Amino acid sequence: HLIGVGGVGMLGVARLLLTRGIRVSGSDLREWPSLAGLRALGGTIYLSHEATNLDGVDTVVYSSAIPQDHLELVEARRRGLRVLHRSEALAAAMTGRRAVAVAGTHGKTTTTSMVTMVLQQAGVDPSFVIGGEISEVGSGAHHGTGEYFVVEADESDRSFLIYRPFVSIITNVEADHLNTYGDYATLEAAFVEFARLTDPEGFIITCADDPGGRRLAGTLRAEGRRVYTYGEAADADLRLTEISSSARGVRYLAAIDGRSLGEFRLPVPGRHMGLNSASAVLVTYLLDLPLEAAEAALAVFPGVRRRFERKGVADGVLVYDEYAYHPTSMTLALQTLREVAGDGRLIVVFQPYRLYRTRDSQAEIAEALAIADEVVLLEVFGPGELRQPGEGSAALIEAVALPAERKVFVDSWEAAPVEVVRRARPGDVVVTMGAPPISLMGDELLAGLLARTAGAAPTATVDPVATNPAVGEPVAGGATAGGDGAALGGTAAPDGAAPTAG
Repeated sequence: HLIGVGGVGMLGVARLLLTRGIRVSGSDLREWPSLAGLRALGGTIYLSHEATNLDGVDTVVYSSAIPQDHLELVEARRRGLRVLHRSEALAAAMTGRRAVAVAGTHGKTTTTSMVTMVLQQAGVDPSFVIGGEISEVGSGAHHGTGEYFVVEADESDRSFLIYRPFVSIITNVEADHLNTYGDYATLEAAFVEFARLTDPEGFIITCADDPGGRRLAGTLRAEGRRVYTYGEAADADLRLTEISSSARGVRYLAAIDGRSLGEFRLPVPGRHMGLNSASAVLVTYLLDLPLEAAEAALAVFPGVRRRFERKGVADGVLVYDEYAYHPTSMTLALQTLREVAGDGRLIVVFQPYRLYRTRDSQAEIAEALAIADEVVLLEVFGPGELRQPGEGSAALIEAVALPAERKVFVDSWEAAPVEVVRRARPGDVVVTMGAPPISLMGDELLAGLLARTAGAAPTATVDPVATNPAVGEPVAGGATAGGDGAALGGTAAPDGAAPTAG
């Protein structure tokens, strides 16, 4: 039984277990569209949290989003049932397989998806559980017949230290989740500890262009561990040259130890996407799989939902959705969207994720937002957090270096689409960005823009979460709404599960 089964991270575990023939039930508070897929596989889904949901159950799985006093968690322990954290359940599911675990501050979901598609193209049929859904594939999990198991390893709650990978990929190491670690040094030490858990017969991959990755590689190499790097740096093991990005996608040349591996292309834009894909190329090479598989898979990589996801076009305005909420990933995403916008303007509708991050990184987040031409800012999404005076989006909007008429803080969910319809012009690009609930707004924006073409006022819809709580009150989210890296259930949008800024 999975508590908060509607979260993408928990959905992946449920799907994996169901396809292995295990009887699975789950509970959530809303009827997310993805739950129909679990029912089709034979899963039992309860739309309430009740003690009776555990009847006939021997194991209960929960995520870090679930509070320890949650009704079903308390009942499971009272009954003496086996209780597993999501990461423990995944680690058990990987028994007997060679795990390829992808960690890092940014790019985990995208990189995990790329590695998965390359291994599939190579014909080795990997199992996988990803903290998102590969676009056009519609699934974040699969039970494969091959020896490899690809998993996204979440550092937000230290749960990545449960895994024992054969291959560890660390995309980058930057300050984040300091509510868990306290300071950057402790966070960095956790990534080193994760890498040390790698099978001695396997290997560790990290990015030579990332300062944190370089330090990690140096530490581990000094211990005699097998470490390989990728990037544009002159000393990278897999070196990228002639990398270019446009609205049509990314291309680059790759070489290892001075030997050319050829040209690789992706149909999605962004230099950072090229870097993410290089780790998949390196995995292919080191596992002695055909490089043609990497070339073919990356050439058709469709992207990942909520990672630079195109939602549609209405009244000449192109609408995207993007999960980025850390200032580095926001900067990369907005720079890429500028390429897409061309001569048009870029409008970002941003919902910050977590009060501590918004407060501690306010200057960096504001600098990233200033890349856009216009900013529409919602209140911080921070389940279980208390907003103190001077914290939150009202302070953040003041820090954004744009003229007053080009930025606005909206105090309700309904006001955001109205602002976008008022501001956007044909040729503009609009992106909804940030915390999980904002993924629900894209369709509302498109509807409002379409209504504009007919001369009608955009229709307002009910806010799925409270976006403007009073000072001193909990910020957005219900009892099972999630923390960073957690599978979100309850009142939060499931898209935020197992995040990793992609």
